[in-house]
Amino acid sequence: MANAITLYHCWGARSFRALWTLEELGLKYRLELLPFPPRVLAPEYLELNPLGTIPLLVDGSARITESAAICQYLVTRYGPTPLAVGVDEPQYAAFLNFLHFGEATLTFPQTIVLRYTRLERPEKRLPQAAEDYARWFLARLRVVDAIVAEHPFICGERFTAADISIGFALMLTRFTGLEDYLPTATKAYWGRLQARAGFQSASAIETDAADRQGFGRMPPIEPFAFSKRK
Repeated sequence: MANAITLYHCWGARSFRALWTLEELGLKYRLELLPFPPRVLAPEYLELNPLGTIPLLVDGSARITESAAICQYLVTRYGPTPLAVGVDEPQYAAFLNFLHFGEATLTFPQTIVLRYTRLERPEKRLPQAAEDYARWFLARLRVVDAIVAEHPFICGERFTAADISIGFALMLTRFTGLEDYLPTATKAYWGRLQARAGFQSASAIETDAADRQGFGRMPPIEPFAFSKRK
């Protein structure tokens, strides 16, 4: 394992995308589970990643800290694999678009919701900001819902790393209280993603590691409470 890929990960964090991808590919890797937030609870991690953010994937001289980029790196570096869409395939542009859409458009607004409803101290929480970004997330999700109402996966008929990217954003709805608001087709799509052996093994691995190391896990919450707007 001396030369294996190493993934630095926090339970339930964006780094789950990388863990899921590794499991789908069947690659050998070393998992380093850290308490959240590592910049506070594992300050030695700053020597590896001065930003203190998760994930960090180390593969030889390669060091990557963006979760969608890690997915793209793994499926192209360790291909060929159906998890990647080639430049000569009709769905290539959609693959790149939704690989990054999952993070930039669907995960980002939920981090605002999470911060201002759960992570900040009560006196610093901002209900209006949380609601605005919750509505933003659900509005952007319509693009995904329209596609998966007609196709099993986001790039058509096969599962790819773009589904992993979007899948994490859907997983995050458990902790932002937005899961019950997922549209019908998206709920069915999310069910298909959770049924995959790669998703299930990644979930079991991170939970087992957290239990062994005594790290707490954030529980799901009640559905988000939207205000009544005229």
